Amino acid sequence: MTVEVQCEATQVAEVVVPQEELVAANKIVEEVEVNEKVKEDEEEESKPNTIEKSSSYREESNFLSDLKENEKKALNELKSIVEEAILGNTLFKKEETKKSPEEEGKNEENRDTDGGNIEGKEEEKEGDLDVVEVDKEISIWGVPLLPSKGDEKTNVVLLKFLRARDYKVNESFEMLKKTLQWRKDFNIQSILEEDLGSDLAPAAYMSGVDNQGHPICYNIFGVLDDEEIYNKTFGTEEKRNQFLRWRVQLMEKGIQQLDFKAGGVSSLLQINDLKNSPGPSKKEVRVATKQAVDLLQDNYPEFVAKNIFINVPFWYYAVHSLLSPFLTQRTKSKFVFARPAKVTETLLKYIPIHEIPIQYGGLKRENDFEFSVSDCEASEILLKAGSTETIEIPAVDVESTFIWDITIVGGEVSYKEEFVPEDETSYTIIIQKDKKVSSTIRNAFKNTEAGKVVLTIKNSSSKKKKAFYRHKIKKSTI
Repeated sequence: MTVEVQCEATQVAEVVVPQEELVAANKIVEEVEVNEKVKEDEEEESKPNTIEKSSSYREESNFLSDLKENEKKALNELKSIVEEAILGNTLFKKEETKKSPEEEGKNEENRDTDGGNIEGKEEEKEGDLDVVEVDKEISIWGVPLLPSKGDEKTNVVLLKFLRARDYKVNESFEMLKKTLQWRKDFNIQSILEEDLGSDLAPAAYMSGVDNQGHPICYNIFGVLDDEEIYNKTFGTEEKRNQFLRWRVQLMEKGIQQLDFKAGGVSSLLQINDLKNSPGPSKKEVRVATKQAVDLLQDNYPEFVAKNIFINVPFWYYAVHSLLSPFLTQRTKSKFVFARPAKVTETLLKYIPIHEIPIQYGGLKRENDFEFSVSDCEASEILLKAGSTETIEIPAVDVESTFIWDITIVGGEVSYKEEFVPEDETSYTIIIQKDKKVSSTIRNAFKNTEAGKVVLTIKNSSSKKKKAFYRHKIKKSTI
């Protein structure tokens, strides 16, 4: 027998709208005709061939034994130059100290009274020499820069600057010097403690790690299409400068999660969601984002393991095809592009399903009180074309609450949920009627007798799909 009951379910329809690194296109973007009203299916069929899939996700090794001879040589040369610059106190620009008019007058008076006493002048000169104190504790991102300290993390940081400049030692050293000077001028030391407001919190944030342990930074461009946030963020030059400081602060927060060890994690994964992004028409966004991108490129070399662009609008492909010839192979190898219909499938190549947010077809919910980090592993089921699969959750203990998550990847399926009692004379309870689903579902059921929860998935299409699920049982305390 079957009886239908109402069961409280939590359906996921949360949408986070999207900001950040799209902008290398700024100089060309004005030349592109924007035509975004193209049907989803047509776009998927006629996806431009100008976007190449990334080559390899594997990062270059930071172990000295894995470096080529020319790379080892470049690293040793750079270490020698950095050591000399630190000990010689030449890493930073010299700050000129202006003397007061009174001091200047005193110097003139001394010159007049000294007359031709050359020996006196030499003594005075010798006595006036400033004693320069060498700062051997100079560091960047918590990593000491003085090579003679012997910290393996120093090699990892210096390799970033070398790779950003194709192992050209002098250019790498100049980049390092400029970065150190910028950090000093920008007052990076205090940036983590600053309260820069919460208006932009949904526009970019750190959340979770990928398959290789890289912290994930989400840049949600569509948030900036909101007129109120747009005006608050880009209305004046002061606000745009605040935006830059906020974006650098987020980068520094992400870097706090890195270990900079030779075999560890020393870069981030970037997810750039272009859904509802303002596009090339809003000048202030383009200018501010370009400034942010320039700052990150100039001062955070090789900090992005992969740059994944999702919900990519049609116009962006045109922009990218114009830019592609100007990008290095190293940069292009880090780019991945996904149309709206392929977001979850693309993210799954790099991120476990329990770390993918529900708005992107994954199982992760912010402030989740049901599934913790320790019990978040999910199981995977392959749904063959025209097949029906069932998932059974044993419900032996009476008065227990069963909670489950399930998500479908690859398109729509038929889905239903039932409780089947152990006692054959009892009623089967329909928890969820048969319905079409293509997104993440969370549901719960409390049993009053022994049995099992059965989830049935029917794939009627001619294409293979996948299902990911997890469950837990909360036993009654009575």
